[in-house]
Amino acid sequence: MSIVSLFSGTFCEAEEIVHGLAERTGYTHLSDDDIVRAASEASGVASDKLARSLSAKTSLFNNFTGERERSIAHLRCAVARRLLEDGLIVNGFCSQLIPRSMSHVLRACLIADMAARVDRAVASEDMKSKDAARLIRRQDEKRAAWVLAVTGSSDPWSPSLYDVLIPTDKTPPGEAVDLVAENLAKDVVQTTPTSRQAAEDFVIASRTQLELAEHGHYIGVECADGAVTLTINKHVLMLGRLEDELKAIADPVEGVRSVTTRVGKDFYKPDIYRRMDFEPPSRVLLVDDEREFVQTLSERLEMRDVGSAVAYDGESALRMVEDDEPEVIILDLRMPGIDGIEVLRRVKNTHPQIEVIILTGHGSDEDRKTCMELGAFAYLQKPVDIEALSETLKQANEKARSGRAGE
Repeated sequence: MSIVSLFSGTFCEAEEIVHGLAERTGYTHLSDDDIVRAASEASGVASDKLARSLSAKTSLFNNFTGERERSIAHLRCAVARRLLEDGLIVNGFCSQLIPRSMSHVLRACLIADMAARVDRAVASEDMKSKDAARLIRRQDEKRAAWVLAVTGSSDPWSPSLYDVLIPTDKTPPGEAVDLVAENLAKDVVQTTPTSRQAAEDFVIASRTQLELAEHGHYIGVECADGAVTLTINKHVLMLGRLEDELKAIADPVEGVRSVTTRVGKDFYKPDIYRRMDFEPPSRVLLVDDEREFVQTLSERLEMRDVGSAVAYDGESALRMVEDDEPEVIILDLRMPGIDGIEVLRRVKNTHPQIEVIILTGHGSDEDRKTCMELGAFAYLQKPVDIEALSETLKQANEKARSGRAGE
């Protein structure tokens, strides 16, 4: 039995077609939710965190945390484990994680022109045409960003990515099911010893990629008959040392027979490759309307391997708390609009696990008392010694992470 990989635009009748195809073939439907759930159970990473990696928006802290890359690695492992089975319909974003080397996978795409999709959205969601078009564009942007991240293609609907491209505005759902089923019967997509080996190699490659990601290395991984090839596409100064480290991580992975390294097209020997370090604070939000001060502080913290983002007012800070979930906030009190005390109150009310360090040049004893009662981790005065701030930040970060681990 073969496997169907199905990717689609919204309002392209994918749900009806998937249901019909499952009934027609008896195949098991595997959705993004199923894969996220399996990845979460295998890794212990929260489902919502893994699901966020499917979003077009990357966290402001991702350059310091590598969270999205690690989440994708977990999802890839979950997909790989299931692909050892036959008779699957892998539907959704995670279908794009399946390698082209698996020839018994039929890759199908469901898409329609914008007018037809808008009409369906208006009919099914009771929306105005303008709102429907805006929604569809946002959803297409999300799909485009995902496909670019995992395949390198800037066009999520490119025929080069699929074996069958079905225009659902011109093909009724029943005919679409027939078309996929007819292609499934062709010899070219039947399971062979070679394609079965490709599935097993995908498991090995995904395990290796995950192990490297957990050590802070985001390296291209390929596998053929258990022989793993690592592609270095990052700037690197001491290539030999990096290669030795990568091999030491990859060698013990189950199923790996050998490991070789090579440099990719984006490799530049004179520059510096920096392994992601997960120990220093990496999700710190600095909130202060004194732009020069806060930018300088951010730079000084970065020199100490502390990853930070900056907000210049309370409203922006609260939006970033919702969108990017910092672990520690360094917060000024006197700001236009929503002041620091109100930001502290709202943050501790909605996200009590976030630790907040008050850093102000204008606070009073009464302010200190209020902030500590609201749950501030520490109350510091400007000017502050950078070493003292770094130590306080480290302690706050440890408390925040221990709190998250206990959730």
